[in-house]
Parts: sequence; structure tokens; C-alpha cells
Amino acid sequence: MKSTKLSLWLQNAAIPSFVIYASLSAFCTYSCMYTYRKSFAVGTFSDLSFGGIDYKIWLITAQVLGYMVSKFIGIRVVAEMSGKNRGRAMLVLVAIAELALLGFAVLPMPYNAICLFFNGLPLGMLWGLVFSYLEGRRTTEFLGAALAGSFIFAAGLVKTSGQLLMQVGGISQFWMPFVLGLVFFLPLAGFVWLLEQIPPPTAQDVQMRTRRQAMNAQERAKFSREFAFGIVSLVLGYILLTAFREFRDNFAPEIWQSLGFGKSPQIFAFTETIITIFILLIISLLFIIQDNFKAFMIYHCLILSGFLLVGISTWLFENQYLSPVWWMTLVGLGLYLSYVPFNNLMFDRWLGAFRYTANVGFLMYVADSFGYLGSVGVLFYKNFGQPDLSWLAFFKYACYLMAIGGIVLTGLAMFYFQVKYRKYKTQNRA
Repeated sequence: MKSTKLSLWLQNAAIPSFVIYASLSAFCTYSCMYTYRKSFAVGTFSDLSFGGIDYKIWLITAQVLGYMVSKFIGIRVVAEMSGKNRGRAMLVLVAIAELALLGFAVLPMPYNAICLFFNGLPLGMLWGLVFSYLEGRRTTEFLGAALAGSFIFAAGLVKTSGQLLMQVGGISQFWMPFVLGLVFFLPLAGFVWLLEQIPPPTAQDVQMRTRRQAMNAQERAKFSREFAFGIVSLVLGYILLTAFREFRDNFAPEIWQSLGFGKSPQIFAFTETIITIFILLIISLLFIIQDNFKAFMIYHCLILSGFLLVGISTWLFENQYLSPVWWMTLVGLGLYLSYVPFNNLMFDRWLGAFRYTANVGFLMYVADSFGYLGSVGVLFYKNFGQPDLSWLAFFKYACYLMAIGGIVLTGLAMFYFQVKYRKYKTQNRA
């Protein structure tokens, strides 16, 4: 990348100025990107089916399959991509996703469902590419919290914007995703340019968080063998979180409608904004903890707390101690309290604690690829295993299952890493 006055200024900027700039650039970039992925889910596609299956399930399955394949591809592509190609790659990937949304609008049912597969295929690599600008820094907690807040905030923004386009603008649920993508493309290009100006980590960043580099196949295999049990435990927990988050995100209109808020588009942005602010405050506070392993363990505690909050708030709602709005807000808060640390922040501390030269993209895409595989399984189980169960009832059962399974798996991972770290410290003292 050719140096600009802005990039030169950032190299010498004070930490608060750098954090504000990088946080806003990453937050706005991914918020724009999110419109290309989740806008179609605003439509309910009620009374539409194909092969006896709700048409929205076909659409979600097609896109999630594309997104899942993208995550498996990203294990290699994101882990090996050099810095000079990132900005161009992101814009090309988004343009492909937008063309797929045009196909979704133009082609008739059921053929347009295939377009959502090709919409999801490029999008799965964007998160890792955006985070690669932020990882391995003393301020990664602040920067990563802002980036994580973007998909929570954007989930509400996209649903509110999409419903307004349909209700006020009169745009059909098939054309709305493409139109929304057109609205956000120029702002996205501008934010990607701003992101490109961020300089690499400083020498002090490298000293505190270890050096980050591309990983070839042999290096990825070595890392996997070294931390096999921890990877499996965390990935299984992340599968539960991803499947639950995808279900909540994709079927939020149906769930809110069951709760009596079907004609309140502002409810999405309202609840998700509250969750975003709270998560940003909690995660960013970990910046003050310099000990990487201590921060790594605190992330495990946050994940456990999130699982507990989902289970307890659902029990309180079922026993009429909580209103629907408070229940959905607390479930969302618990979900993201567990989910956000997995989105690179905990992995960044993991590498720092064990002084391992690698990159977060590899870990993130291993977790994501299997996470989205699990979300496809949930969709098929709901349709074929529990076809008569309402979206709301299925959602409540999912809350309990995720809470119990997540607590067990996170507890196992926490115990494993404590034992592993003690051995690591002993070996390095010898």
C-alpha cells in the first residue's frame, strides 16, 4: 500500500486517537458488509414453500451452505493472505455477493435460492480480513470489541432498514436485499479505504502479543496437534453458539411476531443497540489486563456467564417473571457475551499467552467452518425433526440446550488450558 498523509499520521498518532480511528473504521466497514448477508432474512416469505418445505428455510440453508464453504476455504485463504491484497479482495468479494442478490431478485422461485448460495460463498471470508487489520496489538480488546459490536448493531440496523424499505418504499422482499446493497456500497468502499490506512503493529505490540504471520499447511497442522483438546472443546461450544445465533438472527421476525411485536420494525434496532453498548463496555475493559493468560481465562468466565444468562432468563420468562422484550434482550445479551469473545479476541490472547507465532484467522475459520455446519444441521432438524413445533417454542428449547451444553464444554476447555499453561510455564523456567 502506498503511504498517504493519513497513514503516516496514524503511525505516530497517540493511542487514543489511533483507537478511535481504527475502531470506527472497522465498525463501519463490517456494518456495511453485514447488509449483504442478512437483509434477505427480513422477509418472512410466508405462504411460500417448495417440496413441502418452508421457502425461507431453503433460502437460509442455501446461504448458510455457501457461507460454511467459504469458512472452510478461509482456513487457508485468510491464514495465508498478505496485507497488500486485503482491501481489494474485500471489495471484490462484496461485489460478487451483490451480483448474487441481483440474481435472487430477477430469477423466479425456486431457482433464485441458488443465488443465495453464491451470495454466502464470498462473504464468509470478510470477518477474518477485517480483523487482520486489528489483531496483535496492545489495544486489540478495544478494536475487537468495536468490530464485534458492528455485527450486533448491524443485525438490528439491517432488519429495521429492510422492513422500512418494504413497508414505506414498497419494495418487494425479493428486491429489497439488492437495493439495500446498492445503498451501502459507496460508503463501504470509503470505509475500506480508511481501514487500509491502518499501519501494522508496532514493536511494542509484537512484544506484548507476539508476532503475527501467515501460516502454511504444516504450521497449521502443528498448531492443531499442540492444542487438540482445547480446540475441540471450544469449537463444539462455538457450534452451539453459532447455530443458536443464526437461528435467532434469521427467524427474529417470526419470533417477535409470536410475541406480539410483528408490526414494530424499530424493536430490532432498539434491542440490538442496547446489547451492543453493553458488550462493548465489558469487552473493552479487558484492555487493562496485560497478563495474556489471565485475560484468556476471563474470556472463558464471560462465556460461561453468557450461557448462564440465556438459560436463567428463559426460565424466568417461562415463569412470567420477565416481559417478552426483556427476555429477548437478555437472551441476546447472554448470547453475545459468549459469542463475541470467540470472534478473534480470545484467540488473540491465546496466542499471546503461549507466545505462539501464528495468526488469529486460522483459529477463527476453524471454529466458524464447523459452527456454520452446525447451523445447517439445526435448520434441517427443525424442518424434518420438529415440523409442528412453533418458532417460539423451538427457540426456547434451543436456549436451554445451548446453555447446558455450553457450560459443560467451556468448563472442560478452561480446565485443559490451565493444565496446559502450567506445563508451558514449567518448561520455560527449566
